[in-house]
Amino acid sequence: MTRSNPGNVLRSDYQKAVASYWNKEKNPVNLRLGDVDGLYHHHYGIGEVDWSVLESAEDTRDERIIAELHRLETVQAEVLLDHLGDVGPGDRLLDAGCGRGGSSIMAHQRFGCRVDGISISEQQVEFANQQAKLRGVDNAVRYHFRNMLDTGFETGSMRGIWNNESTMYVDLFELFAEHSRQLVFGGRYVCITGCYNDVTGGRSKAVSQIDQHYTCNIHPRSAYFKAMMAANLVPIAVVDLTAQTIPYWELRAKSSVTTGIEETFLTAYREGSFHYLLIAADRI
Repeated sequence: MTRSNPGNVLRSDYQKAVASYWNKEKNPVNLRLGDVDGLYHHHYGIGEVDWSVLESAEDTRDERIIAELHRLETVQAEVLLDHLGDVGPGDRLLDAGCGRGGSSIMAHQRFGCRVDGISISEQQVEFANQQAKLRGVDNAVRYHFRNMLDTGFETGSMRGIWNNESTMYVDLFELFAEHSRQLVFGGRYVCITGCYNDVTGGRSKAVSQIDQHYTCNIHPRSAYFKAMMAANLVPIAVVDLTAQTIPYWELRAKSSVTTGIEETFLTAYREGSFHYLLIAADRI
């Protein structure tokens, strides 16, 4: 793990507030799901739900719902990794905004390459490095306390970079400029993100409530493409995952790990003011 001075990593009061939030966060929706198989995610799920879990016997119902939610979140991570393109064991990947590190470990398992994860939460970084050590992959999967807008990694050192639901905490033009710097020519960038729908105008009430809940700043859909093109990142795939994530939220709303934001997400998705997108782009 790379040790950095917090004063050098956290550049603003807002970043300090976000880091403080995640340093203190011990939400069961993240921890209990990760306990299923040791892959700790900090994103949402997609795919067909096995609704039979709701009909389970009382003594197994909660356990089965938790396992199903975790499966859907792992499917989401697999879909993201599917879009990273041709990655080999000799390549290097960057998980920008890595959370507790589950996707980085999955990437190493799939591609056999080196993976670096970064977060502005020192607690997340410490936790993720412990998980990599427990799995015996800490020689190839390493997590660092760094700022995704200024990582310190070498120019052209990454074959692929991804953000999984972490772009709403930063300025997109700054972020994509830094990603573009780090990617090799022809390298691939992938993000999965929630974004508000420009067609319906500004942020809806539901989107504003999501912002407030997570201390984030959800961007309009158009901002992603403007910022990518400015950074020589040319989209090659855009996938609307909105319909695929709604069942996850419907199941989560009936689980023991609800956080109170589930109905707000469902409202935003159903009214069309909020989209859940995957965008893959090549560095030219």
